[in-house]
Amino acid sequence: MVCFRVFPVPGSGLVLVCLVLGALRSYALELTLQDSGKATCLYAKWQMTFRVRYETTNKTYKTQTISDLGTVTYNGSICGDEQSGPRIAVQFRSGFSWIANFTKAASTYSIDSISFSYNTSDDTTFPDAKDKGMHTVYHPLAIKIPLNKIFRCSSLSTLENNDVVQHYWDVHVQAFVQNGTVSKNEFLCDKDKTSTVVPTIHTTVPSPTTAPTPKEKPEAGTYSVNNGNGTCLLATMGLQLNITQDKVASVININPNTTHSTGSCQSHTALLRLNSSTIKYLDFVFAVKNENRFYLKEVNVSMNLVNGSVFSIANNNLSYWDAPLGSSYMCNKEQTVSVSGAFQINTFDLRVQPFNVIEGKYSTAEECSADSDLNFLIPVAVGVALGFLIIVVFISYMIGRRKSRTGYQSV
Repeated sequence: MVCFRVFPVPGSGLVLVCLVLGALRSYALELTLQDSGKATCLYAKWQMTFRVRYETTNKTYKTQTISDLGTVTYNGSICGDEQSGPRIAVQFRSGFSWIANFTKAASTYSIDSISFSYNTSDDTTFPDAKDKGMHTVYHPLAIKIPLNKIFRCSSLSTLENNDVVQHYWDVHVQAFVQNGTVSKNEFLCDKDKTSTVVPTIHTTVPSPTTAPTPKEKPEAGTYSVNNGNGTCLLATMGLQLNITQDKVASVININPNTTHSTGSCQSHTALLRLNSSTIKYLDFVFAVKNENRFYLKEVNVSMNLVNGSVFSIANNNLSYWDAPLGSSYMCNKEQTVSVSGAFQINTFDLRVQPFNVIEGKYSTAEECSADSDLNFLIPVAVGVALGFLIIVVFISYMIGRRKSRTGYQSV
């Protein structure tokens, strides 16, 4: 946990802000505000992403997904006083901000409103935006929560307003914390209340991890990422997800016909992001090493499971699919990318090129060892070597016996 202090805000006391960057890269935020007496007055933990549709200078429309918030600050976050209620204020990227306001009644408090401001003058995020400047969307909510209860909504919640879509999940928040202690009593959002009564697909309570039902080989899909100059990343693969949660294992085949791809390409990194109605994002992040090779460095996933829960995990310390720059990596045989003990990805008919794509076509492929035509020679060579060794031993034995007999005859 990384903690830092923000200068006191008049009327709000000392504000202590703690940001936790957990296993998820995008983006588990945890915020604790304390008053001048160092008592907790507001606690919040949540994840959020944004999708912005904008017009380009070519009079076309693009959609930019903002999940990597970068460096985050919390200037303007306050505990609240008699004149104004508590507020969470988050600043990120270049001129982006997000604000949640809270109000209080006799026996309840409310998440009153949320506003999101984005800056199309940020050329990194909106390099070809036609209208440069600040834009703000405002959502009145009025979500009422009993005092001294913490609001929880693990399910995916969506706010839409014209060109902006906001996604929130794994939300835990309590304003007007009493006696400086965050409550353990939860007030669930409607989606979480519904998900608690969804029947599970397993009829027995698993004691160790239950084995998943075997799945057929998934259909291979072709995905691509385009930048301003054309296709910059190509990928063809069948994907099978192996997930273990609460000691229950499941296998999910990704349907390429209902899966969409986006991403980005930089000189030393490239991102392929897949999403569907159940997958919020499945990120494959590639990197360059030693200026002459690429590899799969990172995988991030967040998705809705059949029991209504959200499964999210990430690993930015992987090393798979290694190949020279200017070539593609290919492996038709089944491979497993082990992201964590709870999440593995089986790939089939894999071919990927995240850098130096020319005219939208794959370059010469470097094959995985499992596909190599020389693999069958290994057992043959071992067999031949063993056979030759047996022959040598046998001949040595026969020569030794003959010499022994000759010696006896001379005596």
